[in-house]
Amino acid sequence: MPTELFLIDTSAWIFALRKNFVVQIKERVDSLLKDDVILTTGLIKLELLGGTRTQKEFYRLKNRLAVLEEIEINTVLWESSFELAFTLRRKGVTVPYTDIIIAACALNANAILVHADSHFDLISNHSSLRVESYVDIVQG
Repeated sequence: MPTELFLIDTSAWIFALRKNFVVQIKERVDSLLKDDVILTTGLIKLELLGGTRTQKEFYRLKNRLAVLEEIEINTVLWESSFELAFTLRRKGVTVPYTDIIIAACALNANAILVHADSHFDLISNHSSLRVESYVDIVQG
């Protein structure tokens, strides 16, 4: 049986990386890192690195993220994103376009999206996106 791959959204990374981390999310991310099954995208890296406060923090995180396999956002992924946005909108679901692109990345890579953002639960309810949601934990 092939190993499952996981795309960790910025929303989950933040809860795993901050000083007052959420234990369940940090433990899950650490486990996935150990198993070497995490994918990322340039968009997620942009969101994470853009939120760093110091140059030291920026380079430390950049180096940590550099070892992860990156999903290229190419023409095929853009087309998938367009289709997903159109399909969701026709069903009355409006979510940020960045989330649509990230969801399309997970779908095209057949990866499970690990997140703490309710928009991805909405997307998964109206598509074949597989998610591991921590929304209830961070909102509770």
